[in-house]
Amino acid sequence: MPFSRRELLGMGLAATLLPDFAGAASKPRRGGRIRVASVASSTADTLDPAKGSLSTDYVRHYMAYSGLTQLDRQMQARPGLAESFESRDQMVWRFHLRKGVTFHNGKSLGAADVVYSLLRHKDPLTGSKVASIADQFLAVRAVSTHEVEITLSGPNVDLPIILSQSHFLIVPAGEKAFRTGNGTGPYRIVDFKPGIRTIGRRFENYYKPGKPYLDEIELIGIPDEVSRVNALLSGDVHLINAVNARSSKRILAGGRGLLESQSSFYTNLIMRQDMLPTSNPHFVMAMKNLLDRPLIKRALFRNYATIANDHPIPPFHPFYRDDLPQTVLDLDKARYHLRKAGLTGVRLPMFAAPAAEGSVDMASILQEYGGRVGLNLAVNRVPADGYWSTHWMKHPLTFGNTNPRPTADMLFSVFYKSDAAWNESGWKNPRFDKLLVEARGEADFARRKQLYGEMQGLVRDHCGVGIPVFISLIDGYDKRLKGLYPVPLGGFMGYTFAEHVWWEG
Repeated sequence: MPFSRRELLGMGLAATLLPDFAGAASKPRRGGRIRVASVASSTADTLDPAKGSLSTDYVRHYMAYSGLTQLDRQMQARPGLAESFESRDQMVWRFHLRKGVTFHNGKSLGAADVVYSLLRHKDPLTGSKVASIADQFLAVRAVSTHEVEITLSGPNVDLPIILSQSHFLIVPAGEKAFRTGNGTGPYRIVDFKPGIRTIGRRFENYYKPGKPYLDEIELIGIPDEVSRVNALLSGDVHLINAVNARSSKRILAGGRGLLESQSSFYTNLIMRQDMLPTSNPHFVMAMKNLLDRPLIKRALFRNYATIANDHPIPPFHPFYRDDLPQTVLDLDKARYHLRKAGLTGVRLPMFAAPAAEGSVDMASILQEYGGRVGLNLAVNRVPADGYWSTHWMKHPLTFGNTNPRPTADMLFSVFYKSDAAWNESGWKNPRFDKLLVEARGEADFARRKQLYGEMQGLVRDHCGVGIPVFISLIDGYDKRLKGLYPVPLGGFMGYTFAEHVWWEG
């Protein structure tokens, strides 16, 4: 059934456009080359969809590969490499593959490729970032050369949406090296240098007639936001993501366009629950009471944000629990919890980087308020390059940066389930894990909302994560680039812009 507007809001909020929207009615044309700058790039850049962890990875993977399904503008799962799919009980699913689809090396797509692509997430040696989600795959088998059956461990109505995500894109059976990006996607990877650039060239045998439109896309990373904006204004690049709200007027004054989407994107304070002293529950509560949310919304994001309550479900989500008391700045409570933790006067390093949007300023705000209650927070500003591999989750006190996910189940499974690879604070809660499985298979909306509501309370009260606000997504673009439209799941049209945009230079 089509999603209601309320459900659409819940998956990321309806997107809005600033003036000079690039998607003005004009006929797509072929040709042209653009250069795109994303927020981060490092030597950990990968051509393996299972290992993608940064926006640059997601864009690269959607350029090179295709999924069984894809999301439309209403965030509904539509056919992709699978021309149709169905299930009677949401536990056993059948996917019927398109015929005549080829990989970049000329190999034909078949059921064996799909089986391999999905089951590799269950192999610990793969190092998949969505292994906890793939645990649901009880069996994946080829029914015929172009038909695949997926049996889940429990009912999950969200499976077609989940399979549209970049980590589940389809790769050739047996692929292990991932040196060339050999997929069925709109662009062939002709140059890939981790931490430097990716160049994709139009794949003429792409299964969607007429697409893609551009001849070539060069993808680079510019971690510093000011440098990224300068590159756009100078014409060195034609599309950028993660624009700071403070740069919006400058970009518009420079004759470039802005594309804004409200979303469930957030930067969060991480307090590791397997390290001292951040594992102390009183310390966790003290830090949450030191977050000045209105100040962060106003000063850091120019009100392009929504107040959060230390759990990842935003107020505009259909499963949002609105009776959960809002955590607010309270120095008396923070002081009390700090004393109970025995940490008054303790000096504690806190690591932040521009790679986690707004984290450096958030750290400064926490440092200021911490000083008022007897906590000496030493802010270590580290470079954006390498932050995710060197510092994120490696110290007691760091910051994360979480992109929107299409379903509440996927968000909770990836970041909060006890054994999830990205369980940032190392939080383990058996009750939460039990509720997660129950909610996934619950068909009744009211009951499912109740289950997700209890999970929000558990995260807010016990998890070592502080989430002050949900941040709007802003892209900047050259007005000659057409076909852009907002997608709540992330910048760059949910990272899928490559096959949709064209150049009118």
